[in-house]
Amino acid sequence: MTSSAVDLVSEVRAFREAHPDVGYVDLICLDIPGHFYGKRYPIAMLEKVAAGSLLKLPQNCVLLGTQGGVYPIGRYCFHDGDPDATRRLVPGTLKRVRWEKAPLGQMLITSDGTPTPIGFEPREVLARVLERFARRGMRPVVAFELEFYLFDAKLKNGLPAHARDPFCDDEDDQANMHIERLSRFSSVLHDMVETAREQGVDATVITAELGPGQFEINFGHCDDGLRAADWSALFCRSTRGVAMSHGYRASFMSKPWLDAPGSGMHVHVSLYDKAGHNVLAANGKRALRHAVAGCLALLPHCMPIFAPNHNAFRRYGAMVNAASRASWGFEDRDACIRIPESDDANLRIEHRLAGADANPYLVLAAILTGIEHGLDAGREPIAPLNEDRSSGIAFPGDMLGAVAAMREHPAVREGLGEDFVMVYCENKRQDHLDFMNEIGSREYRWFL
Repeated sequence: MTSSAVDLVSEVRAFREAHPDVGYVDLICLDIPGHFYGKRYPIAMLEKVAAGSLLKLPQNCVLLGTQGGVYPIGRYCFHDGDPDATRRLVPGTLKRVRWEKAPLGQMLITSDGTPTPIGFEPREVLARVLERFARRGMRPVVAFELEFYLFDAKLKNGLPAHARDPFCDDEDDQANMHIERLSRFSSVLHDMVETAREQGVDATVITAELGPGQFEINFGHCDDGLRAADWSALFCRSTRGVAMSHGYRASFMSKPWLDAPGSGMHVHVSLYDKAGHNVLAANGKRALRHAVAGCLALLPHCMPIFAPNHNAFRRYGAMVNAASRASWGFEDRDACIRIPESDDANLRIEHRLAGADANPYLVLAAILTGIEHGLDAGREPIAPLNEDRSSGIAFPGDMLGAVAAMREHPAVREGLGEDFVMVYCENKRQDHLDFMNEIGSREYRWFL
């Protein structure tokens, strides 16, 4: 066995010794829409996989639409015989799941790092981008922040109901960002954080957000971009499970209410060289300005990643802190790209555009590709909002327009991969058309 296989076998054996009641492990991987797929393995078989036995799943699982359907895309799906593709176990991710009734474990799997990685698997897309930064001698340090809503577990006529306040058995009525809301919902919130930590996720600060039943969770800064994105994905999975066990439904939907703030995914990114110096702070922060300019230039062409569905576009330009144009600013939450106040060692970009239901691997890959594009081009950005409140660059406001803008942009195709961009755009285009292929009651009221 290789040294990595020996370590994996040791991890499996240690887990079995610590959790003798666990009989099965879910091997999971994130698909393009941001859902986990995988297989449930008897834990007795997992040691063989760790030792080197082949682990294969259908390649086209990655291409599933939001509702699990498969669309004809290029040479894949209906044209390739639906072949299997090799996956590998991600070390350090074998953890116990405690939101299920029966004892269960879970572990991340991926095609990245295998002899034949899947070019359009989200984790592999990010891995390739990070490899380019490593070749440049640069190391991104990343921290995600996720907003989400708690709703009542049961829908009412298909619509979400506000979370019930456990102290008064009524809807959450606490004022915006009121610390009392954290106390009233402390049981479920603390369980979410502790469960996430058991999954290896460095969950830190909890905030009661602007919307009723809305919260934000922060994660620690991580010098491994793949692990940072893993944390974001795993937190969404565990949080939904914990919420259901407490009688709630946790949702990362971008804009569940038109009259309440949407939920975003904020990503903090700083860059360090091999000596540990912050690259963005060099030369009077010139690199920071170039990085911002690159992010702004590619932002309109990465909208299908930042706004991955029809609902996500509703978030922009609505309520507060939701930009309608690609913009930036110092300590300005109305900007897509905010530069938080910090010393040079901690200087960073906070990218605030993505919806909370976006795919974290792809969001980070798109942001880093924008930074890379800016550093290479060496251009100055447009005026910050601090100087000009009307400053900004238009971006598409609907999925079909966004797909058209992404599909043909050379820097996006080069940075994220030709095959990935083709596959992703077609997946989103067909998902959107499928979503629109239904006549709702409002349409009859208006046009019957």
